[in-house]
Amino acid sequence: MSISEMTPASSRQLMTELQSSGLRLVDPSAGASSRRGGAGPSDHKAVTIDGVTIMVPVHTSTAWNSPYIAAAPDAEGRTALMRGTIPIANISFPKAPRFSRLQTLDGVPYSHIATLHGADVLATTVLQTCIRYESRRKTCKFCAIGQSLAAGRTIARKTPQQLAEVARAAVLLDGVKHMVLTTGTPPTPDRGAAILCESAFAIKAAVDLPIQAQCEPPDDDVWFERMKASGVDTLGMHLEVVTPAVRERIMPGKAAVPISRYMEAFRAAVAVFGRGQVSTYILAGLGDTAEAILDISRELIEIGVYPFVVPFVPISGTPLEDHPAPTPAFMKSVLEPLGAMVRAGGMRSADIKAGCGKCGACSSLSSYEEMAA
Repeated sequence: MSISEMTPASSRQLMTELQSSGLRLVDPSAGASSRRGGAGPSDHKAVTIDGVTIMVPVHTSTAWNSPYIAAAPDAEGRTALMRGTIPIANISFPKAPRFSRLQTLDGVPYSHIATLHGADVLATTVLQTCIRYESRRKTCKFCAIGQSLAAGRTIARKTPQQLAEVARAAVLLDGVKHMVLTTGTPPTPDRGAAILCESAFAIKAAVDLPIQAQCEPPDDDVWFERMKASGVDTLGMHLEVVTPAVRERIMPGKAAVPISRYMEAFRAAVAVFGRGQVSTYILAGLGDTAEAILDISRELIEIGVYPFVVPFVPISGTPLEDHPAPTPAFMKSVLEPLGAMVRAGGMRSADIKAGCGKCGACSSLSSYEEMAA
């Protein structure tokens, strides 16, 4: 049956289950390429269900054992989603973006500079190296930022000119609606804010495209004003894990920046970017209880920060590659009350100007916001 015949509750449950359980592909090459390693949603593939595009794990151990199977698609990328041998919905895979076929004058493929996330989001890691990743003692155990660089699928530093060129092409050729600029953390007090400023300035000079910048809290809050002035529309500062003991175990280097500093930085950033235009990424399933995630989300919403909670995906080649993904039941226990909290706090993903929360493809949170309406 088509998902259009499902109730909103069953549709929401299906998306939640797919993002926790993953998807087995009969034809892995169908549609836009899946992503292995690197920053952002890795080991995923974009899947469109009833007009909504979500990122679903396809290269993880969980996905290899998933009860969900996608049959080989037709020429338009459409296929049946199966649970075992039973067709349960019609899905499709977005086509590979046209901009990815191009290259710069000096021969760098556009796909090495930025990639398509979801259906209409251009994303790039401006600096593909990180002081945390380069130390076994400090690395975030879930992170794969160096994998795509080691595999030759990207370059270490994207120049402002390259980013502007690719962004303009992605808007003209593929109708990209907004852009995410993230970065590995450099050994400088600004934590990458300066790199993001020069990148955003060049992109905005080339094309009118809403931009989210993502970095750790800089040492000086004046960087928030500088980022805003350079063309950054929204800001992401990602906690990832919220319980201090779990933070120290999972990301020992990043845990040196205490949650109290994040909260200070969130308040300063909201004063610059506005309520709902600052967000944080929280990875559910790494050891935080549902109560811990909801408690800190309540604080964040009060400050004006959008808590974008996503299911943890165990990426191959990382220390946590065998860590189990969160169950659909756990995700529902977080997302259902969180959707109501976000709605009551006057924030919606649709109102975010750019970035992960607006895209929403890595979490079914936005569907729970709608349920709370």
